[in-house]
Amino acid sequence: MTLFFFRLFANVPIAALYIISDVLYFLLAYLIRYRKKVIDTNLKRSFPKKSDTERRYIAKKFYRNFADVLVETLKLPGLSPAELQNRVTFTNKELVEEKLGQGQAVLIMASHQCNWEWAPSASVVNGMPADAVYKKLTNPVSERLVHYIRSNFGAKPVPMKALLREMVTRRKEPRLIALVADQIPDQPEYGYWTTFMNQETPFYPGTERLARSFSLPVFYIEMQRIRRGHYTMTFYPIAEPPYDHLPAGEILHRYRDLLEKTIQKAPSDWLWSHKRWKHKRDKYVKTQVKW
Repeated sequence: MTLFFFRLFANVPIAALYIISDVLYFLLAYLIRYRKKVIDTNLKRSFPKKSDTERRYIAKKFYRNFADVLVETLKLPGLSPAELQNRVTFTNKELVEEKLGQGQAVLIMASHQCNWEWAPSASVVNGMPADAVYKKLTNPVSERLVHYIRSNFGAKPVPMKALLREMVTRRKEPRLIALVADQIPDQPEYGYWTTFMNQETPFYPGTERLARSFSLPVFYIEMQRIRRGHYTMTFYPIAEPPYDHLPAGEILHRYRDLLEKTIQKAPSDWLWSHKRWKHKRDKYVKTQVKW
């Protein structure tokens, strides 16, 4: 019944869905005040030099963009391949197409910027097979819905716990392996800690470990909002094997630097409601990350 409802929702014209988004924006920003304290704290710590007025503007715009992302995500199964191609364009996909053409898998470090849910499907309709790595949800109904949305157009959702097995069994399969790499590690005491947006922040070290263990080239993908429901995606090389002489943590540092630049360009498009900094480094015993 739940999937039936969302299939109906996905077939509503996107112009009508943006009317729903406008209502949702008002509810989230002014009535529910969704995670307002988290958003305000994140913005204040990330942009200490901005004025309160500037930060309020970013927060207001974030709510509007976030409401659009919610309805666009539910709309995804109702888009045609041609419409998705028109709405998400790649500026330099030849960089990764060259690697795929050589029979290589490519590790993609993505982020919660713009509509990250459209990115794997957009890659597939543009001729680049993609695995979308994600944290499996505990609620079975939500898990089925997420899998239904993300598997459209041939993208393959891969639960994080199954990633290593998938990489071993499909080692010779050329595809994008996309990880939203700005998430909170489940065990921050074993995370790779560094400074990000003016704050001590743990990152999953597993992303860099995978690149090194499987000798995968790594790219950062930047998503930019052009206008409502239209985005561009650009690949930036981070590193490629051999990694023998690349300092430990360098892949994560390069990702962090590129992500910060993206956020600075369009701060309202990042997921500020995410509790990215709920862990504090001084609460954990420093553990040496083993690469």
